[in-house]
Amino acid sequence: MNIIWIYTLLSVLAVSLVSFVGLLSFGIRAEKLKVILIYFISFAAGALFGDAFFHVIPEIAKEQGFEFYVSVYFLLGIIIFFLVEKFVHWQHYHSPAISQGIKPFAYVNLIGDVVHNFGDGLIIGASYLASVPVGVATTIAVAFHEIPHEIGNFSVLLHGGFTRNKALVVNFITALFAVIGALFALILSRFVANTQNILLPIVAGGFIYIAGSDLIPELHKDEPHTLGKSLLQTLCFVLGMALMALLLVIG
Repeated sequence: MNIIWIYTLLSVLAVSLVSFVGLLSFGIRAEKLKVILIYFISFAAGALFGDAFFHVIPEIAKEQGFEFYVSVYFLLGIIIFFLVEKFVHWQHYHSPAISQGIKPFAYVNLIGDVVHNFGDGLIIGASYLASVPVGVATTIAVAFHEIPHEIGNFSVLLHGGFTRNKALVVNFITALFAVIGALFALILSRFVANTQNILLPIVAGGFIYIAGSDLIPELHKDEPHTLGKSLLQTLCFVLGMALMALLLVIG
């Protein structure tokens, strides 16, 4: 097993452990948790944009330039993440709720999380295929994105009828699909030459979609809209980008 496989598997396992962040929410009131999470979301959005523009896109330009097919793969990444979200939302709105036991929407949430985590693993694996610094930066960006995402998943599972212990276990099991996604990227590279040339533009498109379509709208919905909160969200947003720039300098 070469160094790329070791780095990739350690990274996806570390990101999978983020699923236990739900434990931290046990002693925090819902109102306070919501306030804290909005700043994590701001930071995560900046980190995803920073990783895409400071690490992934320059790596693409260095390796293959910006041919027409690269733009197609960028757009394909956006389309893939758009379709995944459409599928999850459609399943959610077409799943009838029941009053006893575990509600169907909780299982739908788990299915969506499996797809999401597989995609995270694919992204991390593809990034390490490009270079170790790009892989490390991507892992950090994904991890920060996963903190609010996993706390949200944990809350949905509790609301859907899972006990706290069971919610933690199933959340971790779905998180492990990141390992499968990473292995898929690594194994694919054995059979398809220059796999990263296909996957990296898709990764960049996915990061831009997630940050722009999922995370930033959450910041705009946060109320009340005050100057202080807006400035603090902007600061966290910029700090996320700055972290990715710093990794570029020290890497």
